Parts: sequence; structure tokens; C-alpha cells
Amino acid sequence: MSLATKQCIPCRGGIAPLEHAAAETYLKDTPGWALSANATRIQRTFKFDNFVSALAFVNRIGELAEKQGHHPDIGLGWGYCAVTLYTHKIKGLHENDFIMAAKINELYSAE
Repeated sequence: MSLATKQCIPCRGGIAPLEHAAAETYLKDTPGWALSANATRIQRTFKFDNFVSALAFVNRIGELAEKQGHHPDIGLGWGYCAVTLYTHKIKGLHENDFIMAAKINELYSAE
């Protein structure tokens, strides 16, 4: 099953974040995303022709985040949107972060 077809399951904490090797494996299914040096976050910057397009994309990510119950950190500026994903409750990465990354990639592909 592809990550983009999965649904985020609420993480209540009490579990260990993904190990670096597991995060690298998930990263293969989320093209364009980069793993932080300590393997606790993934990030991708999306490019746009103007501010309005970037803002519209941020709003679509927000709608998706609400549906999935998993909320990224988002930076917005003229012609770009930077998204960082990690699971706050475990201070690291969870499968949910990669599910969201795959779903966000699909949103961007639909642009």
C-alpha cells in the first residue's frame, strides 16, 4: 500500500521515534523530501511563480492536515512554501510524517 493512500493514526506518545535507517527507507517513498542530520525531521521546499500560488498551496496543506489530524510546520514567502514534518509527541519521526509528505507531494503534483 502506498503511503499516499494511508491515513494518519493519532500518535499518543509513549513510543520511540523511527530510527535513522527506518526513516531512510520511508524517505525513498517521498521524493523531494530531505531528512535532517539527526533524523528527527523531514523537510521540503516547494516552488511557485508567485506569492498567491504559494499561499493557496499552504491553505490546501492546512485542509489536508485537519483531515489527517497531523499538522506540519509551514514557512511561506514569495514563490515558496517550506514544510517541516515531525511528530511532536515523540520528538521525532513517525510513519504519519511520511504519510503526510506523500499526500503533500500529491497536492503539489496536482498544481
